[in-house]
Amino acid sequence: MNWLGLWRRTRNALAITSCFVGYSLFAGTASAQQSTPNILFILADNVGYGDIGVYGGSDLRGSPTPRIDQLAAEGLRLTQFLVEPSCTPSRAALMTGRYSIRSGLSLVAVAGTPFSLPEEEITMAEMLHDVGYATAMFGKWHLGGQTYSQPQNQGFDEFYGIPPGDTWDAFGMIRQGHQTKSVDIPLDRGPHLVEAKRGEQLKLVKPYTEEVRRGIDWELADRGVEFMTRQKAAGKPFFLYLPISRTHFPNLPSKRFEGASRIGQFGDSLMEGDAIVGTMLDALKDLGIEEDTIVVFASDNGPDGPGASPFGGDMPDMGTTGPYRGALGDVSEGAIRTAALIRWPQRIRPRSSYAMFSIMDFFPTFAHLAGGKVPDDRPIDGIDQSDLLLGEDDSGAREHLLTFVGSELVAVRWKQFRAYFADVAPGRSGPGGATPMGGVGSSAAPMNGYPKVFNIESDPQEEHNIGEMYNWVLGPLLKAVEEYKETLVRSPNPPAANMTKF
Repeated sequence: MNWLGLWRRTRNALAITSCFVGYSLFAGTASAQQSTPNILFILADNVGYGDIGVYGGSDLRGSPTPRIDQLAAEGLRLTQFLVEPSCTPSRAALMTGRYSIRSGLSLVAVAGTPFSLPEEEITMAEMLHDVGYATAMFGKWHLGGQTYSQPQNQGFDEFYGIPPGDTWDAFGMIRQGHQTKSVDIPLDRGPHLVEAKRGEQLKLVKPYTEEVRRGIDWELADRGVEFMTRQKAAGKPFFLYLPISRTHFPNLPSKRFEGASRIGQFGDSLMEGDAIVGTMLDALKDLGIEEDTIVVFASDNGPDGPGASPFGGDMPDMGTTGPYRGALGDVSEGAIRTAALIRWPQRIRPRSSYAMFSIMDFFPTFAHLAGGKVPDDRPIDGIDQSDLLLGEDDSGAREHLLTFVGSELVAVRWKQFRAYFADVAPGRSGPGGATPMGGVGSSAAPMNGYPKVFNIESDPQEEHNIGEMYNWVLGPLLKAVEEYKETLVRSPNPPAANMTKF
């Protein structure tokens, strides 16, 4: 017998076998992930760019955020995540993938006013439901209280939270009405937590009181975990939208977190929000669906400015915008630039990215990743950023972003340059108190037709107007405006939100 030949044949056979075994193990690992990802979107409220640990907060702010920092270490941290100036506009942009002005929601919705998400809008929930997702929303909608605008009529199978047209401080109206002797509202007639299944009328659950507000996020988390558990058992992909209360004014922490930070009720609330995020991450792990789920943590806008809380607390109830100027409701960088983290194990490589990413971009990006359809009968301002998420293009697909307040186009970003078309009150945001650089752009107020221009990278506080020195920047800035205006010819906007001009 040729022992040498036999040994060689045996060695080759073992090598081939080991290759197939290795391939099958790899294939098994790859196929273990769902082809269609679950999506858990946790939207914080009024968290500033500098509040979270990985953005420069944590111990420097006296309020560590270890679970959110962990999420950042495991996923993609966006350092140029851009939103709209306040709650309602950002949430409209997220749900529709469109500038909020296209929905008539470019101001904060106020209960009792007619501003509401139009019935014909197609939301992210509708898009995902159409491709087989179970959809649930627990928390704050804030896109109007009209029946057609409510979450259960805009793509969600389940809804639980505060009234769809209200925000987190709605419970204060009872106390304020009594204090001013202007309105006497009994508890059973005041704001209530509500719930509804798809297509149902809203049902009152219980009065929304100060004590309920303190513990509301734990209720939302419990419902979220129960929803995910049910969908895991049913073998169905899910979209869970969890817009929590932290850190929206008034920041009333639960008893467990009272005094947890070193900066008063805001820090306590921030740490409580961090614990909520940790609870949801732990639930995904316990359910064995961590690798099948895209997790997003983001804020809707910058932080509230300084102000005393009428509900107690001996520290200002405010966050920080980090190096940028502005606050909630402003149009400067600190109002529209905030935190966003995205994790999808084995698919999104952990890293930090300076790519420009708008809150509108989630709609087309999720549509691409989930096999959904982006509407083609209306302008979509969001951009598919799946290549950025999956590491195929680190530069991202966005270069500009417009900012609206009410009916006005007030600012535009192009790359690192920011232009303002209207002055902003000095002391709140940079443009109002900007140092002019001289020339025709030195006054740069609306009446002489020249916008103010700032380089956000060299001048994050927006103190030096470089409109004259960098006048060539106006070309691409105004091109972005013209491209938007062209879309209005075929698809004009509805009347913009407005509460002062009749």
